[in-house]
Amino acid sequence: MLVDAFCRRYGQYTMNQESTTTRVMEKPPFDRSISQDSLDELSMEDYWIELENIKKSSENRQEDQEVVVVKEPDEGELEEEWLKEAGLSNLFGESAGDPQESMVFLSTLTRTQAAAVQKRVETVSQTLRKKNKQYQIPDVRDIFAQQRESKETAPDDTESQSLRTNENKYQGRDEQASNLVGEEKLIPPEETPAPETDINLEVSFAEQALNQKEGSKEKIQKSKGDDATLPSFRLPKDKTGTTRIGDLAPQDMKKVCHLALIELTALYDVLGIELKQQKAVKIKTRDSGLFCIPLTVLLEQDQRKVLGTRIPLIFQKLISRIEEGGLETEGLLRIPGAAIRIKNLCQELEAKFYEGTFNWESVKQHDAASLLKLFIRELPQPLLSVEYLKAFQAVQNLPTKKQQLQALNLLVILLPDANRDTLKALLEFLQRVIDNKEKNKMTVMNVAMVMAPNLFMCHALGLKSSEQREFVMAAGTANTMHLLIKYQKLLWTIPKFIVNQVRKQNTENHKKDKRAMKKLLKKMAYDRDKYEKQDKSTNDADVPQGVIRVQAPHLSKVSMAIQLTEELKASDVLARFLSQESGVSQTLKKGEVFLYEIGGNIGERCLDDDTYMKDLYQLNPNAEWVIKSKPL
Repeated sequence: MLVDAFCRRYGQYTMNQESTTTRVMEKPPFDRSISQDSLDELSMEDYWIELENIKKSSENRQEDQEVVVVKEPDEGELEEEWLKEAGLSNLFGESAGDPQESMVFLSTLTRTQAAAVQKRVETVSQTLRKKNKQYQIPDVRDIFAQQRESKETAPDDTESQSLRTNENKYQGRDEQASNLVGEEKLIPPEETPAPETDINLEVSFAEQALNQKEGSKEKIQKSKGDDATLPSFRLPKDKTGTTRIGDLAPQDMKKVCHLALIELTALYDVLGIELKQQKAVKIKTRDSGLFCIPLTVLLEQDQRKVLGTRIPLIFQKLISRIEEGGLETEGLLRIPGAAIRIKNLCQELEAKFYEGTFNWESVKQHDAASLLKLFIRELPQPLLSVEYLKAFQAVQNLPTKKQQLQALNLLVILLPDANRDTLKALLEFLQRVIDNKEKNKMTVMNVAMVMAPNLFMCHALGLKSSEQREFVMAAGTANTMHLLIKYQKLLWTIPKFIVNQVRKQNTENHKKDKRAMKKLLKKMAYDRDKYEKQDKSTNDADVPQGVIRVQAPHLSKVSMAIQLTEELKASDVLARFLSQESGVSQTLKKGEVFLYEIGGNIGERCLDDDTYMKDLYQLNPNAEWVIKSKPL
C-alpha cells in the first residue's frame, strides 16, 4: 500500500500494516506545526492518504470504469501530428503544395520557434522518404531559406528592435528571479514572504531560456538550493492592455494555439525536456449520465437544459453544495466521505439529477467534496487532456519556477475549451477554500497535496506506476498543482509576444490580400489609384488626428468622438458612454459591456479596463472601437 511505502520511506511508523494505517489515521488531523519540516511531513501525509482513499474508491466502483486506450505513435507520426496541430500540415503529405501559405506564419517565428519547426519537418521528411511515400516532400532548407529571405526584405524592423529592447529590459530581472527548484523539494512555507517580480510576457519564453542558458550558467549554479529566495511572480502592467483567454476572436485564438504549441515545444527543446503528445484511440464511453462521461458529451446534454453553459451542471452543483456547508469546515477536501455512501449517492444522482428530484439536503459536505474529486478522476479523458497530461506532469522537470509557470501558461492555452473552463472553475473554488485557511486549516500546500493525485494520476488511462515513480511524482505534481492555484490569473493570460506575432501575421496577410486585390482590379480595368485612395481614407473619414470614434450600437449614445490623451484608459471611455444612460440602466450595464478593438492588425479583442487608449491606437491605428457585450 502507498501509505506503507510512505511510512517506510520516512521511517515514522512501524512496518506492521495494520498499526501503520491506524497510526496515520489516529494522528491529530488538523494540528499543523509552524516548523517547515513538520509542514512538509504532514503535507506529504495528506498526499499519500488521498491516494489511499482514491484506491478504496476505485475498488468500490471498478465495474463502472472505462479504460482509455492510448496510442504510442510510430516513428515520424508524432512529428506529423505535431505539424498538423501547429497549423503547418500543408508543408507535407497529400495536402502539400505551394508552401507560400505557410511562409507568412513562418516569417513571424522566433529563432527557437523556427528551430522547433525545422526539427519536426526534417523528421517527417526522413520518415516519408523511408516509407517511399509518393507525396511532395519539401526540402526543409528551401522552406527556411524563403523565411529568411522574407525577413531580410521586410521594410520595417521596428518590431524586432522592440523585442530586443524588451528582452534587455527584462534579462537582468529574470536572471535574478530564476532559482532552481529541486526535483522533490516541497513548496516553501507560506509564512515566508517572497520577493515579487514581474514575469516577462513580452519576449518568447524559449528565447529567454536560451539566453539564460548561454549567459547565466554561473548565476544559476550559485542559486541552487536557495529556496528561501524563490520569487513570487506577478503580471506586469502593459499599457496596450492585458489579453486574457476569451478576449480574442476565434480565428485569432486558433493562431494563438498554433503559436503556443510551437513555443511550448521550443521551450522544452531548449531545456532538454522531452515533450511527447499522446492520442486516445477508439474509446468506449457512455453517451449519457453524469460520471464517466466525456466533458463534451456532458456539456451537450447540459446545454439542452441551460443554454450557453460552459461548465458541467453537476460540477457546478457539487461546488455549490460544498459552499452551502461553509468553507470554514476543518479538513474540507481532505476528509473523505464514506465509500459505500458515495457509491449509493452516485447511483441516485445518475437516476434523479436531470429530473430535478434528487434530495441535495441528504448530501453531507464531505460527501459532496468526495463526489467532486470522483467526478474529476472518472472523466474518460483527464481534465488536463490525454494529449497534454504528460506535458503537465513534465513541468516539474523544468529547472526554474519561472519556466514552470511559462510552460503551464502555454499548456492552459492549449487545453480544449471545455477542459480549460472546467479547470478554471475548479481552481477558483480551491482558492476560495484556501481563503478560509485560518478556520479550515487547508493552506495552499494542503489543498495542492490533496488535489494533485486527482488531476495528475489519470486512472481512466490505466497507467500503472511503480512505487518509486509515485514518490518522484508526488512532490513535483503537488508543486505544479500549487502553481496552478496560486497563479491562475497569470496562467489565463495570453503572452504579449504571442499576441504581437498574431498581429504581425494578420498584417502580412492583409498585405498579401491587398496585392491580390490590386491585381484583380487591374485585370478588371478599374482605376487602381482611386481604389488606393479610398482604401487609405476609409478609417480617417470625419475623424481628426488624435481622436477616435467609438461606436456603441446597443447604448443610448450610439457614437462618440473621443480625444486621445496620455492618461485615457478603456475604463474612462466606457464611463463616458455609461454616464449617458439612465440610473437603473447604468447599473445594469456596468460589467456587462466592454470596449473592443476590432480590425486593423487584430480580428477582435476585448480590452481590459487599464488599457491606455493612445498606446493601443499607436499599435493598431486602423482599428475600429466598439462597445458591446461579450458573446456567450
